[in-house]
This record gives sequence, C-alpha cells and structure tokens, in this order.
Amino acid sequence: MAIDVATFTDLDAVAADAGGALDRARQPRLFDRIGWYRLLTAHCALPGAPLIVRARDGEGAAWLFLTRQSARASALANWYSLETGPVTHGVIKPELVTALARHLRSIEKLAAITLAPLTEEKLGLTATAFRAAGWITCATPVTTNWRVALSGTDWGAYLSGRPRRLQNTLKRKLKHELSIEIYDRFLQDKWDIYEKIYKASWKPEEGFPAFLNALAETEGQAGNLRLGLAFDGLTPVAAQLWLVENGEATIHKLAHVEARRGSSPGTILTAAMFRYAIEQDKVHRIDFGTGNDSYKADWMDQRRPLHQLNLYNPRTVTGFLGAARESLSAARTAFRRTAE
Repeated sequence: MAIDVATFTDLDAVAADAGGALDRARQPRLFDRIGWYRLLTAHCALPGAPLIVRARDGEGAAWLFLTRQSARASALANWYSLETGPVTHGVIKPELVTALARHLRSIEKLAAITLAPLTEEKLGLTATAFRAAGWITCATPVTTNWRVALSGTDWGAYLSGRPRRLQNTLKRKLKHELSIEIYDRFLQDKWDIYEKIYKASWKPEEGFPAFLNALAETEGQAGNLRLGLAFDGLTPVAAQLWLVENGEATIHKLAHVEARRGSSPGTILTAAMFRYAIEQDKVHRIDFGTGNDSYKADWMDQRRPLHQLNLYNPRTVTGFLGAARESLSAARTAFRRTAE
C-alpha cells in the first residue's frame, strides 16, 4: 500500500490534516496529542521553527514533531516533556517511521536530529527506521524513569511492600499535624498557592509558569488534574501537580517550602497523594517522571532508562563529521573504561 508523506510548519495545518487522530479521544498519552504541542509552542520559548512530518497509508499514520535551526533539528520538546519520538495512530508500522526518516533525509541541508527522552520501545522503533533510511544513529542513556505497578493493590498492601526505612519515616512524619487538600479541577486561587509554595522551595525559578498554569487548567477541565496542597495551620507548606488518566498517575511537579524541610511536608503530601491515587482513582500504575533521584526508589520498584538518540545525515558534510566525532568520543570512553 502506498505511503503518503507530508511536511508541515504549522500546528493548525497538522491538526486539520490529522482529522482528529491527534486529539485526546484517539491518543491515550498526553505527550502524543496535538494539544500538548500547542501548549509548548504557545507558552515556551522553543528553539527554531516547527518542522512536522507525517506518513500514512490506509491503515495507520505516524508523525514526528521537530523544531529546526538551520542544519539541525530536535524534538519539539523541553524539560516538561517526559517522552518524545514518533507519534502513531492506527496500525503501527515501522515502514511508516522509515518513510518519515527517508523524507527528512531528503530535506535540503538538514544534517542532524536529536530526540530525547525516548523510552526503550520508541528508541528501538526510531533507530531501526532511521538506519533503514540511511541515517547514522547514536544512542545514549540520559535519564531515568521510575514507576510502580499497583493492579489490585490497596494502600496497606502497597505500604507493606515498601522499604522499611520509608515505612519508619512515614510513621514518624505523619505525626506532624498537616491538613491535606487534593483538587481534581482547576481553581485559580489554589494554583496561586501552588506557585507561592514553588517560589519558596529549593527549586530554581520555574522556566515557563504560564505553560504549567495552562496545562493544569486544560487537564482540570478534562478531569485529569490532581493538585495536592499541604497546610500547617493556615500556612501552605507543600504542593504537588499530578495528572491521572487511563488508570495511570504521573507526578509532574512537587515542591515544599524550604524553611519547613525539617518537618518533611513533602513526604507527608506524597503519602497522601499516593493513597488518594490508589484508593480513590484506583490507578494501576504511578509514574515518577524523569530523574534518578535516590528517594524515588523508596516509592517505586521499576526503573527504566530513557535515551537520547542523535541522528546524522551522511549526505551532508555536517552530518558526516558529527557522526564521526560522536563515534570517536564513544570509542575513547569505552577505552578509558576498559583501562580502569
């Protein structure tokens, strides 16, 4: 069956061409939806100009959302993106992604593409397809994703399966009298409290607060928002942004007031959010996003590497030299490890 390939530089044109295939009803993952890319482009200063390619036949379709700067392109993503890579609909066919790769290789002066973070599944699909289209591929692990499976688990069973140190910590810390509020719809005054807590936390200044505000509002309208706030009396001391959809809870942001670190308000709120997700939302999985922070291992039991995939077009001088440099660097690293 013939494969049709098209290039777009405008998300409205992508949406019109997709005919609903990139909407919430047909894409179960947040990061695969046209709405996600609209939020990124509307509220975040992304490098370059959008470059979106689409391949489809009568049974399925695949898209790759990129931004391009001169000879280089990268995933249309930033640190809020917990996944990138090809977006698919219908029958998933590797040849559709290969068609995307072949088309991208034909674009004048496009020498290199960087995609991150990629799950191992999307890494395998993407690297194989691009190699088949003549690209040189170089993959490296860049971060970690922690998850826990919860099918049929209640809060007590979950907690009994956690490390003894976490159980003991919770027994101690839950003695602190904090009030917990969890909202499943967007309320601007509650979001203002979240932002106040974040500004008083140990974390650096939020890169694009308007993006998170818009995301929380959009997902609140869809019923997916879980905004947790912890108070010591009337004083807000911790906040967390979770999204719950299709039986999976994803932890996107968490913060606590640095001056209250000693009473562990973040840990207390995390326990309340986990319990709510297990008992009220009855999720089958909780996902801790990206980052290999040591405390996540206490709450989770599945560790997945996430990768960066560098793609080089050997038809261009820049692409050929880039691949050569990366290969040489990898060889040097392997030699040093062997010599140690």
